[in-house]
Amino acid sequence: MSYSIETMLEHNEEFSTFLHGKIREFNNESSLYHKESRKKGAVQPINIIVSDNNKNWIGGLNADVYWGWMEINDFWFHESYRGKGIGGQLLDKAEKVAREKGAKKALLTTFEFQARSFYENKGYQVVGEVKDYPPGSSYYTMVKILVK
Repeated sequence: MSYSIETMLEHNEEFSTFLHGKIREFNNESSLYHKESRKKGAVQPINIIVSDNNKNWIGGLNADVYWGWMEINDFWFHESYRGKGIGGQLLDKAEKVAREKGAKKALLTTFEFQARSFYENKGYQVVGEVKDYPPGSSYYTMVKILVK
């Protein structure tokens, strides 16, 4: 069996698609949960949009519910709307919708300079930390039990 190793210093979309597909195949073969989540409708999106009085988007939240979990992917607000309780209302709403969709737990990641304390105040706990990522900061994985 012969092979060669090639280093590419630029993004190669074709290779990325190939590699992603092979990992997906392996996961599907190795984990019933991965295979089931790929069926149409298995991943249930949550998109909550917050707009100002002129219908301009000022923030919101994107999450997915699968495997009995809500995974928060994106959560952002314009600076002028921060600190007014809107984020807490939005997170509460997302958790309520997630519970209605069958989620028992919630998962998210955040950097030290983002919103760790906000999430801790809302009941999330750090379950993992990558120190010095980016340099001088930390990257956290946080979890909350939604159903007790």
